[in-house]
Amino acid sequence: MTREQIRNISLSDPRPYVRQHTRQILGLALFALLVHDVFGPHGFIAMRRTQKEIQQVQEQIQKVNDENKSLTEQVNSLKTDPGSIERIAREEMGLARPGEMIFKLPDTAKTVAK
Repeated sequence: MTREQIRNISLSDPRPYVRQHTRQILGLALFALLVHDVFGPHGFIAMRRTQKEIQQVQEQIQKVNDENKSLTEQVNSLKTDPGSIERIAREEMGLARPGEMIFKLPDTAKTVAK
């Protein structure tokens, strides 16, 4: 190619080139948009990941709400039910009523394991 031909190419109107390669240009642009929609920062894969994270957080919230409900019931029971207070005093604190004797036996699981 001569210098004159190169100058004519660079100075020529780009419209014939665009007309000749319109399908390839549109195909490339559509492919770029598709790749961006699937793999981009707000694309399909990122959306699925975010949905999974939202579902995990909702499950954690439900577990905490269930635990709060159980603890609230336990607090109300301790405030109003003398039987539950007595049960905790006997089982966890080792207390007894006047005149009662407490016998503590060794755990069989601990003695067998040794």
